[in-house]
Amino acid sequence: MATAFDAHDPPSRELLDDCVHCGFCLPACPTYQLWGEEADSPRGRILLMDAAVRGQLPLSADLVRHWDACLGCMACVTACPSGVRYDRLIEQTRQQVERRHRRRPLDRARRAAIFALFPHPHRMRAVAALLVAYRATGLRSLLRRASPVTALAPAVPAAAVTARLPHRVPAATAPPRRRVVLLTGCVQHGLFGNVNLATARVLSAFGCEVLVPPGQGCCGALEVHAGRAEAARRRAARLLDTLGDDPDTLIAVNSAGCGSVMKEYATLLPGDPRAAALAGRVRDVSEILAELGPPAGDATLHPLPLRVAYHDACHLAHAQGIREQPRQVLAAIPGVELVALAEADTCCGSAGVYNLVQPAAAADLGRRKAQRVRAAGADALVAANPGCLLQISAHLGAGRDAVPTFHPVELLDASLRGAGAAELLGARRRLQGLPARGA
Repeated sequence: MATAFDAHDPPSRELLDDCVHCGFCLPACPTYQLWGEEADSPRGRILLMDAAVRGQLPLSADLVRHWDACLGCMACVTACPSGVRYDRLIEQTRQQVERRHRRRPLDRARRAAIFALFPHPHRMRAVAALLVAYRATGLRSLLRRASPVTALAPAVPAAAVTARLPHRVPAATAPPRRRVVLLTGCVQHGLFGNVNLATARVLSAFGCEVLVPPGQGCCGALEVHAGRAEAARRRAARLLDTLGDDPDTLIAVNSAGCGSVMKEYATLLPGDPRAAALAGRVRDVSEILAELGPPAGDATLHPLPLRVAYHDACHLAHAQGIREQPRQVLAAIPGVELVALAEADTCCGSAGVYNLVQPAAAADLGRRKAQRVRAAGADALVAANPGCLLQISAHLGAGRDAVPTFHPVELLDASLRGAGAAELLGARRRLQGLPARGA
């Protein structure tokens, strides 16, 4: 039998052979935790890749099912003692699947709809406006009960839709301590525009001159994770044109999935010398803030007495290796107490578009994460990725024990503004449709 894959970037023989099948990845893998099936573990999926490369297995729907079930969370990369690049292997495999496997009509239609919406910032902003209208008319609760997908519909503040970032936000000090370009993103721009505003204010207060180039598009992350490599390359190339090439200007990213892919642009765009240069300038916003230290000039972090549980977004902790910096900047806020969250770095089930194409498995992981959050006894849950915030908020529900969710920069911004903890939590609970504590 001929190989199941074509000659364009199949799973690398060198990378496949790095796996010694030791099994250290098994307890780290969320889908193996759920089902206990070897074929739904990283080791098992690599064996299936190897068999397909050798022509021992055809590219059947049953085979593709095991690769589709992978979250791409990279927990196995962290756990692997042999340094196996499972992240590259699953990306190479998914590219092959998207080119060579004919999906069922309903699956094709669902994926086409997803990628006709999510990578488009202006379309996402239009969706956000509709969600604000739904909330104003009381229809949001009906929308969230309609299906597992519409249950993810977030509580979008009106400010996230109406506010516009200026093209330049001056630093709080002169001269600036750093100059940064802020990536506005697609989902972040559309559904979490308030997080972008908070990010710009916080960076400014810490002494950064913040540039916000107009016309930004998607970085390609969602499509990379789904195997749509050519579309991802086109988006990445356009973003290179937009963000500029000043070697002294960092790219500040407040979405873990975007940052992880942009740091790998040299792999995604191997023929473009600008890609490696830009990748070397990409920083998660927590990296920049941790390096800068305290706020600049007259800016002050005011007390914000909160018990905070921090969820490690997979593409921040596992893909980028960033764990301490977000905790460091949160702990610098007077009054914030970081409480232990069990399985803090286990995937919540968001994983790019996973919760849209694999809703049952994603829901199991979302419920598990929500249970851990409630058990932590925190006042708030913090995560540095929009997909995680959507997923965890949806599964925390709307009961009295539900916990409001924030991006880390929102807490920093509140502290800089002197907002009280009760004011902050009360506003977020109302926005997310949660009853007041003790109600």
